[in-house]
Amino acid sequence: MKKKSPPEHHLQLRVRELAQLFNSMDPTPFLNKDLDREAEAFIETWAAEFKSDSRLRITIHLEHMPAEGEPSAIMLEAIHNYFDRKAGLVRGELKHLLRDGRISLLIGISFVILCLSLADVIGQFGTGAFVNIARESLIIGGWVAMWRPLQIFLYDWWPLLRSIRIYKAISQAHVRVVQSK
Repeated sequence: MKKKSPPEHHLQLRVRELAQLFNSMDPTPFLNKDLDREAEAFIETWAAEFKSDSRLRITIHLEHMPAEGEPSAIMLEAIHNYFDRKAGLVRGELKHLLRDGRISLLIGISFVILCLSLADVIGQFGTGAFVNIARESLIIGGWVAMWRPLQIFLYDWWPLLRSIRIYKAISQAHVRVVQSK
């Protein structure tokens, strides 16, 4: 059985000049320059609509071609560098989140054990209202301490992983610049 090739999606951007795609406050050269926030958000939103294994193509229609340099090569490297750097930053966030999750899990488990042990000790004093309230409060408090590690390991990590996949897909996109009017 022949393996199906991943879908291809095409974004067409129209600008007067290349500088419109970059952050005007960033003094670094084009290849390492930050993209304009609106251009970045537009590209990310577009790419987020597709599966992470999709092949992405970006065509930039440019009214005024630069006097020097090959604009397709400049934009290819600039977009790839920028989104590869963003993927690396989010990968670092994910690494820190999972480390925090492991630490929170150790703290949570230790606290649950302490609370359940204390609840057992208190339970040996009888069955009065105060004893029952104290015992149940310790049990509930112990399990509430597990909320944060469970949130991290069940929910918080996968949006970061999705962002990494989107950034990696954009960082591997085919980029070309064409002149248009």
